Amino acid sequence: MATMQQPSADSSEPHVKRWEEQRWLVDNIIRANGADWDQPRTINYNAACGVEANADFAGIRQRVQKFADLSPAFEAAARRRETKAKEAEASQQPVTARNNYFIAAVQYAASQWPFDDCGEKNRALNQAKRDCYLAYARLADHKVEPVLIPFKGGTLAGWWHLPPGYSGGKLPAIWWIPGMDGFKEANVALNGDRWLARGIAVLSLEGPGQYESRIMGTTVTVPNWFDAANVVADWLLARAEVDGSRIGVGGSSFGSYFGTLAAASEPRFKACAVTSTCLEPTCHTIFQEASPTFKKRFMWMAGYSDEASFDAFCKSLTWEGHIDRIRAPYLCVVGEADELSPLVHTERLLKTLNCPKQLVVYQDSRHSVGNVPSAHLGPAPTLLLADWMDARLKAQSFASERWFVEASGRVVKTAY
Repeated sequence: MATMQQPSADSSEPHVKRWEEQRWLVDNIIRANGADWDQPRTINYNAACGVEANADFAGIRQRVQKFADLSPAFEAAARRRETKAKEAEASQQPVTARNNYFIAAVQYAASQWPFDDCGEKNRALNQAKRDCYLAYARLADHKVEPVLIPFKGGTLAGWWHLPPGYSGGKLPAIWWIPGMDGFKEANVALNGDRWLARGIAVLSLEGPGQYESRIMGTTVTVPNWFDAANVVADWLLARAEVDGSRIGVGGSSFGSYFGTLAAASEPRFKACAVTSTCLEPTCHTIFQEASPTFKKRFMWMAGYSDEASFDAFCKSLTWEGHIDRIRAPYLCVVGEADELSPLVHTERLLKTLNCPKQLVVYQDSRHSVGNVPSAHLGPAPTLLLADWMDARLKAQSFASERWFVEASGRVVKTAY
């Protein structure tokens, strides 16, 4: 087990004026709207765990009535699942054990989210998450390997997945990057994973400043993400299982920005696919107009406790001046009504790109693409991403187009 390292920047809890003055508003909004007041987190976590966990997440939604309820609700569910997993393993029921270990790991990870510090509680939950996921990896139906990549005095933490039944040869691979509030354990589904089912190996790894990598000493900066892209590409190309001519990168939410930086920095990534974008230069909307939890979280990721200093740092969070280096095919899947990163910024990025490109806009969808008629009746967003990446890693050509998926499911295509 790796020893956790101290962060290289300020690890104290950030001070955010809106959070400290308006905490009561957040609690009232949660009481009125539930645990998914700012994004469908329980739905996304449930999707990774499968239908077996439906009752768990329904119970969590019922229990959470204020912000302080979030971590205890997820942790209690995780402890129940961990107990079930150990009992099943002791009874020589490996499939039941592995399923419960996986669900417990996801729930422990979710219980970490409210902690924007590197304190004892966050570290304890992180260790419980690792222990459960390592137990899952030992029993999984495919090879799962822990990954710890040294990086600038810290460590980048991830999991390496090979498709079920893999017995040798060279595979395409993808580095999939979670969002600001996401984590690597939920990137690859317990059953029927979209990447593995297509024969694509997955490096689910948190980059500088993200979740466990933040606890292990890294912070977000644009240069750090450029350097991480090079380090991760080196790691992938060193794997005997990987076809170095067929590696891709992608991410969701803030992972869309980090994935775009990675594609700009590292030409060895042959395709880039992103969704639910955070592509507004300087990130004004998400940090100044949305729930204050977003800003507080990212301040910790970047190593800032002082808000004024962080506001100055945000000027560096832009794709401008970087994306002209992207030559690999690029896909962007977004919601028309994205409330965290207005569509106009994504449209501008796509028009700026000098590479084969595709933009898919879902009518009426918000930041987390889905839960609207266009996503139900049109191309399924998650599967569209996977099929697109699969085709690009097979060197299949495509037209540079903007797709608008109407509420009816009809796709209106316009050439770039």
